[in-house]
Amino acid sequence: MSLPASDLSKQPDNRTTMELGAVLPLTAEVRDNHLFVGGVDMVELAHEQGTALYVMDEADMRARMKAYIKAFRTRYANSDVIYASKAFINKEACRIVAQEGLCLDVSGGGELAYARAAGFPMERVFVHGNNKTPAELREAMEAGVGRIVVDSRIELARVSQIAGELGIEQDIYMRITPGVEADTHEYIRTGCEDSKFGFTMLGDFAFKCVADALEISNVRLVGLHCHIGSQIFALHSFDEAVQAMVELMARIQREYGHVIEELDMGGGLGVAYTADDKPSSIDEFAECTVAAVRKYCDEYGVPLPRLTVEPGRSLVATAGLTLYTVGILKTLPNIRKYVAVDGGLSDNVRTALYDAQYEPVIANKANQPRTEIVTLCGKHCESGDVVVLDMPLQHPDLGDIVAVFGTGAYCYTMASNYNGQPRPAIVFVKDGEARVTTRRETYDDIMARDV
Repeated sequence: MSLPASDLSKQPDNRTTMELGAVLPLTAEVRDNHLFVGGVDMVELAHEQGTALYVMDEADMRARMKAYIKAFRTRYANSDVIYASKAFINKEACRIVAQEGLCLDVSGGGELAYARAAGFPMERVFVHGNNKTPAELREAMEAGVGRIVVDSRIELARVSQIAGELGIEQDIYMRITPGVEADTHEYIRTGCEDSKFGFTMLGDFAFKCVADALEISNVRLVGLHCHIGSQIFALHSFDEAVQAMVELMARIQREYGHVIEELDMGGGLGVAYTADDKPSSIDEFAECTVAAVRKYCDEYGVPLPRLTVEPGRSLVATAGLTLYTVGILKTLPNIRKYVAVDGGLSDNVRTALYDAQYEPVIANKANQPRTEIVTLCGKHCESGDVVVLDMPLQHPDLGDIVAVFGTGAYCYTMASNYNGQPRPAIVFVKDGEARVTTRRETYDDIMARDV
């Protein structure tokens, strides 16, 4: 992968760090020209723990979880918020989710193992994935998970067989592909017809498969699920998806005599990665979703279901930032200014994968204006190894600590050991205290499975 041409006409951003607004973690502030988050000096933290380093603002995480619960339950009492753990998971995150009263969405055996290790209530766990292995399904059912979201006819048969062997009746959702084209990157659209996920509505396939779910033994079809994509700003897509799902619920009730008790509308609410982004708020997302459910249930004559949503990114992205140390400076006249840091695509692959954009600041110069356009490149042997492409930054010097905001979602969980790079530690900060919740990998960790 080669980099696109630099936008040499782009103007530096003369605003200070604190004017980045919605991009910043809730507790971010500048003291004596240093960036503080959770009352902790990010420069001192970087020197103590080393870089690259993931930092999570615990107060920000908890505030967003509370906001989601309040936004939905004040509008729709019979509702639940399910945290999509694929966005960010470690044992401490699972504990916080449990404490705040959310449910947990796990995609596969590894995320389920985190939940079990953290003591998360299994009845509040929802299991996702388009190809759950028989072993993963058995682990989930033996653990007593609340719902398994079935993704195909083959999986439906597997769930039935394993539940029968365990002597249980498993509650399931069916994941439906509603045919809604969300306005987002093509790699994170999941509700359109050309998708590996769910039962397509084309050719009446999903409706016919509902009959299979109602007839098969050892399972109970309690709900339907859909998810139209991620990082969505335009809320009209959610209204369209609700209409498609409620219409299907009405037809199931009318032709099969079965009432769908629960409706899971997935997640996907976007966040501000740059100062120019203007995503909808949690309240606006709740208002749109709840209003649509009430409207279409009334229109199609369907009893109001238990409503669930599955936010991930919008709970943790803004709470997270990554700290790096500047190691190399390289200016190519009339082309680009490179600032090389001690991380890269091994700890944040989103820029290479999705052309993601981020706002960086120098943590030890946080109150100074960002007067230069730079590319933060990583240390890996790839031309496309970039964390931040052509964005404003304070004048960089060797040894500066750079903070990249908005990295709380899909950075740690998609991290790798490319070029033998150990994955960073995770530090939670709150009320002036910093605690390591996942230690930094060592070279021995990387080679521990070699024989």
